[in-house]
Amino acid sequence: MQGYTIVFDLDGTLVETAPDLVHATNHALGLCGLEPVAASEIRPFISFGARAMIRKGLQLHGHSVPEAEFEELFARFIAYYAENIAVGSHLFAGLQRSLDVLQARGAKLAVCTNKQEALSRKLLDALGVMPRFSALAGRDTFAVCKPHPDHLLGVIRMAGGAPDRAVMIGDSDVDIATARAARVPVVAVTFGYTEISVRDLAPDAVIKHYDELESAIARALARH
Repeated sequence: MQGYTIVFDLDGTLVETAPDLVHATNHALGLCGLEPVAASEIRPFISFGARAMIRKGLQLHGHSVPEAEFEELFARFIAYYAENIAVGSHLFAGLQRSLDVLQARGAKLAVCTNKQEALSRKLLDALGVMPRFSALAGRDTFAVCKPHPDHLLGVIRMAGGAPDRAVMIGDSDVDIATARAARVPVVAVTFGYTEISVRDLAPDAVIKHYDELESAIARALARH
């Protein structure tokens, strides 16, 4: 893997963030006097960001708010989430060992996420893995974000890598579309946040557990 850059999505790929994101969503709903919603109702919307989770929560209650009030609700969601970012969130099983192996084989690691950069760094710092990554690009790092290919291409360059020696690891149609647009091989995980089976999205390889990552990367590269 010497000279290769392995780029990971964050929510639903590196980290199981659903517990804290759902909790923050229910906090926002509570500010509107609404009851909590089930995690299963919100989980598929995590890949679309905080606004989508809040809107879904409101929709489940048949409730809506004016746009200015919604933006205030979003700001209060972010403030609450930032203070409770790693209460229930945790790395997916097998991830630490996979990162150890990739780094031992010479790969550079990076993160490409549609989560705000500051929140992403705070979360990965709290989980003790931020130092592993040579670069991180969030939703607000560049002028564009996923699924625009320049989000992925930009973080590869930030890590000192090259697009023709890179692989994307993600959990959603957004990640797969981004990798395709950037002409970068993509490995999809089945344990993330999407209503669509990632197998139906035709990534280059699929894994059910991080123990399978090394062989999946090899398969993805072989297809390119």
